[in-house]
Amino acid sequence: MKIRIIGAGPAGLYFASLMKRKNPDHDIVVYERGYRDATWGFGVVFSDRALDFLKADDEEMFELLRPEMEAWKDLTIAVNDQKFPISGNGFTSCGRLEMLTVLYDHVEKLGVEIKFETEITSLDQVGEADLIVAANGAFSWVRDENQDKFKTSINWRPNRFIWYGTSKAFDTLTLTFRETDKGVFCAHHYRYTPNMSTFLVEVEEDTWNRAGFEDMSPEDTIRYCEEVFANDLDGHPILSNNSYWRQFPEIWNDQWHFDNVVLIGDALRTAHFSIGSGTRLGMEDAIALARGLSEKNNDVQAGLQRFRELREPPMRKIFDAANVSLRWYEEMDDLMKKMEPIEFCYSYMTRTGRVDHAEVRRRDPKLAEAYEKLHPEVLASSE
Repeated sequence: MKIRIIGAGPAGLYFASLMKRKNPDHDIVVYERGYRDATWGFGVVFSDRALDFLKADDEEMFELLRPEMEAWKDLTIAVNDQKFPISGNGFTSCGRLEMLTVLYDHVEKLGVEIKFETEITSLDQVGEADLIVAANGAFSWVRDENQDKFKTSINWRPNRFIWYGTSKAFDTLTLTFRETDKGVFCAHHYRYTPNMSTFLVEVEEDTWNRAGFEDMSPEDTIRYCEEVFANDLDGHPILSNNSYWRQFPEIWNDQWHFDNVVLIGDALRTAHFSIGSGTRLGMEDAIALARGLSEKNNDVQAGLQRFRELREPPMRKIFDAANVSLRWYEEMDDLMKKMEPIEFCYSYMTRTGRVDHAEVRRRDPKLAEAYEKLHPEVLASSE
C-alpha cells in the first residue's frame, strides 16, 4: 500500500509503525511541518491503566517508551493550602519531545520516511496514494476544509487555559485550586522528567476577564500566575513554550472518512485534558485503523468501515466522560463556594459518573469515610 500521513504526532507515527511492521513493503511517508526537535507543550500523562492497551497490543513499543516514563501511585487535590492525597489513582508521564524522538527513531529504522519542515496545505500535494491519514491535530485543515464531508461539529467551551511548564518536579499529579479576588485558578501539574513538570493553568471566562489577561503581556501573565501559585511553586519559575490562552474545542465528526482520506487522533475527536487521554486515544485510533485494514486484507473502504466498528464504542465512552469532566471545571468557582474541601474532592473524583461511592471506597477508604461523615445517607444507599 501507498500510505501518506499528514502530521508526525503520536497517532500518525504509531500508525506508520504498525503498518510497516505488518508489511515492510508498504510505501509510507509522514509529512510534518515542524522541525525534528521542535514540539509545543511539555509533558504527556497517562493513567496507569491507560498504558495497559499498549503493553497488551505492542509490548515492543511499550518497552521502548518505558525508560522515558515517570510514575506515581497517588493523585493530590489541593484546595488553597489544604492538600488531600487520593490513593488508588496511579499515573505515568513522559516528555512530549522525548516520546516523539523515540517514535521518530523507531519508524525511521523500519523504513518510514518522515519529511520534516514540509507543510502540506492541499491533498493534491500528497499525490496519488491508496490511503491518506489526517493526523494533524485538533486544528486539522484537512477536517476544516471538508467539514461538510466529515459532518463536523465544534463546540468551543468558555473556560480559558494556558499550557506552561516549571522546573519544580511535583511528587504526584496534582490539581491545585486557589481562590483569589478575581475567581478560582486551577493548576493541573505533574512531573514528566526528574526535574521538569507540566503546569497548566485554567480559569473560568469571568475570572479571565476580571484578571485582565486579554490585555496582559506574556511576561506579565507569567508573573501573575506565579503570584497566584507562589506557595505551590516554592520559588521555581513558570516556563513558556509558545504558551498562550486558549479555549477548548469539543470536536466530533459523524463521518470518519471520505474517499481514501481518514481522520485519527485529535483531528477525529478531542478529549479534554482533565482526563489525560488525548495521546492514548490517538494511539488506540492507530491500533484500530491498522487492525481494520489488516482484517479486510488492505481493502481501503472495507478497512475504514471496520476501523469505525472497532473503535467507536470504546472511544465514545471516553469522549462523553471527558465532556462531562470539562463542564465540572466550568463550575469550579460555584463548587468551591458551596462545598467543604472534602466534598469538593469527592465531587472531583465522581464528576464523570464512572466512579461511584463504592469505587471511591475501594480506591481511598479515608476519603469515602470523611465524605460519609458529612453525608451519612450515601453510606446507607451504597449498602
